[in-house]
Amino acid sequence: MKCPHCLVTIHADPQWLQLGKDKDGSWAVIKRDCPACGRMILILARGRPVYTQSPVGGQRFSHLQPVEDAALFHPRGAGRPPCPPEVPADAPDIAADYQEACLVLGDSAKASAALSRRCLQQLLRQKALVTPGNLNDEIEQVIQSGRLPSHISESLDAVRVIGNFAAHPIKSTSTGEIVAVEPGEAEWNLDVLESLFDFYFVQPAATAKRKAALNTKLKDAGKPPLKS
Repeated sequence: MKCPHCLVTIHADPQWLQLGKDKDGSWAVIKRDCPACGRMILILARGRPVYTQSPVGGQRFSHLQPVEDAALFHPRGAGRPPCPPEVPADAPDIAADYQEACLVLGDSAKASAALSRRCLQQLLRQKALVTPGNLNDEIEQVIQSGRLPSHISESLDAVRVIGNFAAHPIKSTSTGEIVAVEPGEAEWNLDVLESLFDFYFVQPAATAKRKAALNTKLKDAGKPPLKS
């Protein structure tokens, strides 16, 4: 599994903490300790309890099998990368919508998808400078511009395919609306946003940093700086 705190792939044995039983079933907390960052991972689970023989006599709770329902409750969020620091502070609608879309993913894929669609539309308007319209048309403008790498264009096009915009046009015309989503749609939207963040913010910032360092060396050597 991947630690939702530090996103490092880990192998950690679970500890089961029994909570009790109600009319919905038996409940327990699954606890794992990340060996990479040292933080706890806590999952609330419901299922059928399994008991083993205790060394001192009687039975003791072991685990749930099968687990019929499970939800990560610490840390809150979906175990996705944070919004890159290169996303500027004057674009709060982009950063805030992305972060909230990640945060609510485990609780509501519909809410997460609505936030990520709205975030995507703002990103395309601010960075790709598309003519404002509906999200479907704005995606088409960016793809047809040829400015994106092919793999990002294909992933971006899949947003409307997976989201089935043709059957659910409200997703394109009212991006913030909470409507039914297709399997994997919310996660895919976030994947695409991460790729676009890298293209529009992270890579240009890294290039500018390398260029500034090179210009410093050129200046020290008495040579003219690189052209802008």
